[in-house]
Amino acid sequence: MALTLHYHPLSSFCHKVLIALYENGTPFAGRVVDLGDAADRAAFVALWPVGKFPVLRDDARAQTVPESTIIIEYLDRHYPGPRPLLPADGDGRREARLWDRLFDLYVHLPMQKIVGDRLRPQTERDPRGVADALAGLRTAYGVADKHMAERTWAAGEQFSLADCAATPALFYAGIAQPFADTHPNLAAYFERLVSRPSVRRVLTEAQPYFSMFPMADKIPTRFLAGQLP
Repeated sequence: MALTLHYHPLSSFCHKVLIALYENGTPFAGRVVDLGDAADRAAFVALWPVGKFPVLRDDARAQTVPESTIIIEYLDRHYPGPRPLLPADGDGRREARLWDRLFDLYVHLPMQKIVGDRLRPQTERDPRGVADALAGLRTAYGVADKHMAERTWAAGEQFSLADCAATPALFYAGIAQPFADTHPNLAAYFERLVSRPSVRRVLTEAQPYFSMFPMADKIPTRFLAGQLP
């Protein structure tokens, strides 16, 4: 098989790429990397020295492609499926990239700051940084809630790169800082996202690993094993 995705089923940025692959039924081999295993880590770092998930290897074209957004754009160009994830027109592509960036930078990254702080020893935690991240999340929620007031998807009329980015960002951020009761348009959008078969598949595959998540006790029961339709 030409494509191999090096990933972990719990990783939010890996979810973003998996959703894109499943949306189009793109054939690929999944290689789950255990960074706690020295040999696994060494092999992964040899592939991509930055050592961050996900990384796509395309043996047919002898290309190693890191970074979730770049991977999805690469797939859209070289392995297009029935559902293009970037609009054909220039303005549509710009909007998709804009909202991809907004969800990655202003929802996804603050969420990782909050969650990552839970993994630190008590003496090394950063309450000011967490407070700033929570404030940033609330701002981003407000921007996205207003944007989604009269929209089905984040960019254009079709599910796109932007929605691939939004899904894991909102899933994990909504655990760290819930938005269902405060941002109704965003909450309705999230429900549309999690109703897609590609998203349900990703979350089902992540279920065995949810206990590793630092806020596992706050994951809504409907996303736990046996609860997804």
